[in-house]
Amino acid sequence: MKRIFILLILITVTSISFAKVDLVTLPDRDTVQLTIYNSADMTLAREKRSLTLKEGKNELQFSWENTLIDPTSLEMLPKAHAGEIDIANLTFPPRVKNLGLWNVNSEVSGSVPIEISYLTSGLSWRAFYMGTLTENEEKMRLQGYVRVTNNSGEDYENSQVRLIVGKVHMLDEIAALAQRQYPYNRPGRTNVRQVLRATGLASQSYLDESSASSTVDFYEPPWGVSSGIIKEGLSEYFLYTIDGEQTIENGWSKRMISFDTEDIPVINLYKYEQERYGNSVIRFLSFTNDEEHELGETPIPGGLLKVYRNVDDDGHLSYSGQSDFKYIPVNEEVELNLGSVSNVVVEPKIMDFKTENYKIEDNRITGWDEVRRFEIEVRNTRDIPVKVEIKRNFQTQFWQVTGNDDYEDYNLDTIKFTLQMSPVSKQTIIYTLRTFHGTREDNAPKRSTTK
Repeated sequence: MKRIFILLILITVTSISFAKVDLVTLPDRDTVQLTIYNSADMTLAREKRSLTLKEGKNELQFSWENTLIDPTSLEMLPKAHAGEIDIANLTFPPRVKNLGLWNVNSEVSGSVPIEISYLTSGLSWRAFYMGTLTENEEKMRLQGYVRVTNNSGEDYENSQVRLIVGKVHMLDEIAALAQRQYPYNRPGRTNVRQVLRATGLASQSYLDESSASSTVDFYEPPWGVSSGIIKEGLSEYFLYTIDGEQTIENGWSKRMISFDTEDIPVINLYKYEQERYGNSVIRFLSFTNDEEHELGETPIPGGLLKVYRNVDDDGHLSYSGQSDFKYIPVNEEVELNLGSVSNVVVEPKIMDFKTENYKIEDNRITGWDEVRRFEIEVRNTRDIPVKVEIKRNFQTQFWQVTGNDDYEDYNLDTIKFTLQMSPVSKQTIIYTLRTFHGTREDNAPKRSTTK
């Protein structure tokens, strides 16, 4: 076992002279709970230990050397006999680095369970995902993972890990506070209770009581032995509690599964829009975080999704693409850009161009029409059906399309063709575009709404 960064020594003062001081090393922590934020370099740690007290005055020495703890956030709370134990104060001796002294007055002697809480930095987490499409690409298995990385300077053994999604606004960076030469060399202090209150991570009874309260009611999900994740909403934050106990050593990362859902209905869509994507066809994959799509119980944290496709009954996979996405609330659809493809091709060509219907006033041209005839060839070289969406932008709202009624108005200057392509097939779109210029704009069809 590697070293434990918290050195807790009980000093029982039997007289003014320090010659009779008894030193008792505090036992290892019984449990530790880590609440790790992904929007700030901040982790709330809550340790449970058994402290041996004697009647009278006790001093508790706390050292955080080589760690990233913010010492001004330290708090201690007795979990039993709280009415008989007074945690008077926490002091930081002058000219002594990385050391604090708790002064404890006790009316009882013996072992007392306590909880020590503090803020630290250096712990982080991120989500990532693997999607596996069926051969016909109509459904997908979605596996979610989280990776927790520990660079805090301390090994956390047999810890319960909780992950917070949500924005936290901090006036001070925890890492900077941890590395100050002297903890008291700053105004104020970071209060763990303020963080708990802001994110809803403790019951109101805990927030209202003093640190000597004997009726503390902590928010504590069950400490199970399975390896799933419990998810709970906390106002604008969301809490993911990983079941069981995890050991995360300093300098290491650990991957844990978040969820595994089969048969999620998905939509594959191939988009072509020259002004946005150039001459490439872009593949998109979409699904909705709702019950109909076998999801919808909780929001999905943002992360990277890598998508594969089953290609045979033996479970061999082919890589389809990847995409980053942001936090997906419940009942919200997400559309993922998987990148350009070469197995679906869109080739537009101008087959004819002319100008006509000139308007002349005072010996000058004040209006005219431009007429272009387009032919768009669309090829699907895949062995499955595909859906292709083609947008054509005209850069003007004064236009008219003839020779083809298989389009829909997308907005004032854009139309959209949607094609259902059979496996290994080809389709051709032909249409004539007339644009009205100058005083001829009055002759254009009226458009006042967008889709």
